[in-house]
Amino acid sequence: MTETTHAQAMPPEPPDGAFEPYKPRSPEVRAALDALGRLRRDLFQDAFAYRPLPPLSGEGRVRRLSARTRRYAVWAPHIVVAAAGGSALLVAVADRSPGSAGALPAGLVALAPVLLTLARPVAAFWLSLVATWLGTLLSSSWDDWPWTAGNFISHLVVLTVVAARTRPRTAAWMWVITAFYGFSFVSALGWNHYSNDVGPMLVVSAIALLTVGIRQIRREAEQTVTAQQSETAHERSRRTLLEERTTIARELHDVVAHHMSVVAIQAEAAPYRVENPPPELEKAFVTIRENAVAALTELRRVLGVVRAEDDAAPDAPQPTLADLDALLANVREAGLSVDKGVTGAVRELPQGVELSAYRIVQEALSNTLRHAPGASARVEIGYVIGGLGLRVVNGPPPRPALLEPSPGAGHGITGMRERVSMLNGAMTAAPTGDGGYEVTVFLPVAPPAEDEA
Repeated sequence: MTETTHAQAMPPEPPDGAFEPYKPRSPEVRAALDALGRLRRDLFQDAFAYRPLPPLSGEGRVRRLSARTRRYAVWAPHIVVAAAGGSALLVAVADRSPGSAGALPAGLVALAPVLLTLARPVAAFWLSLVATWLGTLLSSSWDDWPWTAGNFISHLVVLTVVAARTRPRTAAWMWVITAFYGFSFVSALGWNHYSNDVGPMLVVSAIALLTVGIRQIRREAEQTVTAQQSETAHERSRRTLLEERTTIARELHDVVAHHMSVVAIQAEAAPYRVENPPPELEKAFVTIRENAVAALTELRRVLGVVRAEDDAAPDAPQPTLADLDALLANVREAGLSVDKGVTGAVRELPQGVELSAYRIVQEALSNTLRHAPGASARVEIGYVIGGLGLRVVNGPPPRPALLEPSPGAGHGITGMRERVSMLNGAMTAAPTGDGGYEVTVFLPVAPPAEDEA
C-alpha cells in the first residue's frame, strides 16, 4: 500500500507590519492624540489620588526661628490655604441677602474645593467646577456669572494651589478647561441676557498660573543644576580618590618588589654561606627562592597595571624620613620658612611607613606653599613605642590682600587620608585658631619581634 502525501500550497506571508496597530502618519493627528493622552494622565488618571500637602522642612528660613515658633511655621502653607478658603466662604455668605437660608450652603460650597486641595489636588479642581455650578444655582443674583463672588475667589485659589502642587502642563490644561466651561455656560444661556465674568476669570487666572509656572520652572531648574553639581562633585571626589590610590599602589609596588627581590637573592645565596649544608636546607632555600620569584612575577603582573605606559620606573629608591632634610631644604628655597623637630629615639621603621610619612609631610608643606604663601611652618616627628607621630602646622599668611593663594586640585587631604587609612592610622586636619592650618597624623608600627620576647 502506497501512501501519498500531497503538499498543500502555503498562503503568502503578509508584508512586514501588516498586523501592527494602526498609527496615524499625520504629525498633526499624532500631536493631537499625544495631547489628549497627556490630558488624561494629568487630570483624569488617578484624579482622586490621596496626596496630602507636606509641611515645610526645617531648613532655610524656618531654621532661624525659635523652636516653639518653628513648630507652627512648618504648617504655614496649610494655614494660608485655609485662610483663603475662609475668605471665599465669607465673600459667598456676604454676597447673599441678609438672613437668607442659602447663605451658609453657598459659603460651604465655596470653601470645600479649597480645603480639598490639601489632600486631593486634582479632584479639588473638578469639585471647583461643580461648586461653580452649584453656587450659580444657590445665588440670588445673576449680575455676575457663571462665577459668583465667592466661587470666583474659590476657583482662583484652587487653580493656584493645584498648579503649585502639580506641573506647569497641568496648570495649562486647567486653564483651558476653565475657559471651555465658562464659554460653554455663557453660550448655553446666551451672551446678551446677563453679564458674565468669564473674561476677568481667564485674565486673572492666566496671570496667577503664569506666575506659579515660572516659579516652578525656575525651582526645577535650580534643583537640576544642584543635582548635577552634586553628581559632578561626587564624581570628582571619586576620581581623585582613585588617582590617589593609584599613586599609592604604584609606590608600594616598588617597595614590595624591592623586598621580594631581596628575599629571592638571599635565598639563592644562603646555601653558599653554610659549609656542607644538608640537602633538606638546600631544598628549603630553593623552594623559598622559587616562591619569591613567582610572587615577584605575579606582583609585577597584577600591580604593574597601575603604572602608565609612559611612566617609567624611578631610578632612585622611594624616599624615606632620612630624606626629609633634603625636602625641607627645597621648600626653604621655594620661600617657605620651615622648622623641624624630632622627639623620641630615632629608629628604622617599615619602608611603607617611612614612605607614607615622607609623602604626608611633603603634601602638607605643598599645601602651605599653595594656600598660605609667605606663612611659616613647623614639622614635628615623634617616635613612640606604638608608632610614629607627625604634626605639620603653619601660621596665617602675612598680608593676605597682597598675596593670592594658588588654587589646587583638591587631592592633598584626600591623598593623606588614603595613606593613613591604608596603615590603620589616625589623622586630623583643621584650621587653627590664629588662621593657620594643622595636620596631625599617627601611624601605628608593631614592635620588633625581639622586643616582644
